[in-house]
Amino acid sequence: MENVVIRESMAKDIPVILGLLYELGRPRPQKDSEIESFRKLVKQYIDDTDKKILVAEFDGVEIIGMVSIVLLSRLNQTSRELYIPELIVREKFQNQGIGKKLINSCISIAKEKKCHRIRLESGNKRKESHKFYKKLGFEQSGLSFTKNLN
Repeated sequence: MENVVIRESMAKDIPVILGLLYELGRPRPQKDSEIESFRKLVKQYIDDTDKKILVAEFDGVEIIGMVSIVLLSRLNQTSRELYIPELIVREKFQNQGIGKKLINSCISIAKEKKCHRIRLESGNKRKESHKFYKKLGFEQSGLSFTKNLN
């Protein structure tokens, strides 16, 4: 999609970023006080030099997708890895190459930062996402385990 630009997020994008995260299935604030906490968390993420949020902007006006990035050091590597915690494209804009543009931007950043790999996780039920990542050259390389503490 030619009229989509990938750019780094800014503080003014925070409400839209939060909306995209909710669309992805991330927790919504349960109380008004949590809304401000969520905003602060995204702002800290934007300000952190080892993290980035890239947004896909349609026609210079509407943000229709995003990807978050964390540059991580590993104990067994001399270079960092680029980890992608979240990638979302609004449903009505999916299958139009926007996710691919976001991933390609991540690949460019990883090469620029001399990362040894890009890693991401995808929920077991997201079969279409798995096909998408494989089509872009990603390989399933492990299993993810979680233990909820709440």
